[in-house]
Amino acid sequence: MTLDVAGITKRFGPLEVLKGVDLSVAQGNVVAILGPSGSGKTTLLRCLNFLERADGGSLTFDGERFDLAHMSRKDILRLRRKTAFVFQSYNLFLNKTALENVTEGLVTARKMNKADAVVKAERALERVGMLDRKDHYPVQLSGGQQQRVAIARALATDPEIIYFDEPTSALDPELIGEVLAVMRKLAEDGQTQLVVTHEMNFARNVSTKVVFMEDGAVVEEGPSQGFFENPREERVKAFLQTMERTP
Repeated sequence: MTLDVAGITKRFGPLEVLKGVDLSVAQGNVVAILGPSGSGKTTLLRCLNFLERADGGSLTFDGERFDLAHMSRKDILRLRRKTAFVFQSYNLFLNKTALENVTEGLVTARKMNKADAVVKAERALERVGMLDRKDHYPVQLSGGQQQRVAIARALATDPEIIYFDEPTSALDPELIGEVLAVMRKLAEDGQTQLVVTHEMNFARNVSTKVVFMEDGAVVEEGPSQGFFENPREERVKAFLQTMERTP
C-alpha cells in the first residue's frame, strides 16, 4: 500500500484552506502531521477520507489514481473500505456497548453476519486492551477507554491505513499515554498510520516521517529524527522551540 497525494486544494468560500498540498505515505510507515491550529491539517485528513470534497488534486492509492474533485460515489466507497478514521471526540454510539460500537459498522455497512462480526470485534478490542470492557457503555468508560474503543472500531475493518485526527486532544493528560501506547503498538505491528497530532514525543519516537503544515501548505517534511534534530526552516525551528516550552 502506498498513498500519494498531489496538489490537493480546498476552499471554504473565499478562504483557501489547502493550497496544493503534496503528501506520501508508504506501507507500514507512521506519518505525523504537525503545525499550528488553523494550518489545514484536519481538513487535509477529511479530504483524504472524503468527509470533505477537495476542490482539486489527485490521490493515488495502491497504484490507482483518482481525481479528488471528480470522484464517483462508487470509487469513494471503494476507497473508504481500505481506510479508517479515528476522530478527536470518539464518535461512539452512546446507546451501544463497546462491543456493539465495533460490530455496528461491520454488520450495517459491510453486511457481515453477526457472529463473525462479534469474533472480529472482540479480537480488535483485545488488541487495544478493552475486551474486559466490551459490555460497558461509553458513559461507563473514561475518555481514554472510549478512544481505544474507537481505535478498535477502526481496526476491525482491516484498514490499509488509519487516519488519526488529534486522537488525544480531548483527553485529560493522565489518559493520553494509554492511547499513545496503543498507537505505538500498532506501529510496531506494521499498521500504516497518518496522524495529525500535537504530541511531540510520539512524533519524534514513533513516527517514520514528519510533515509540518502552516497556512494550508507543507513548509517542511522529512524523516522524524532529522526533522527534530536539524530542522531546515526557521518557522519549524520556532514551532519546535515553542512546543518544547509548553508544559
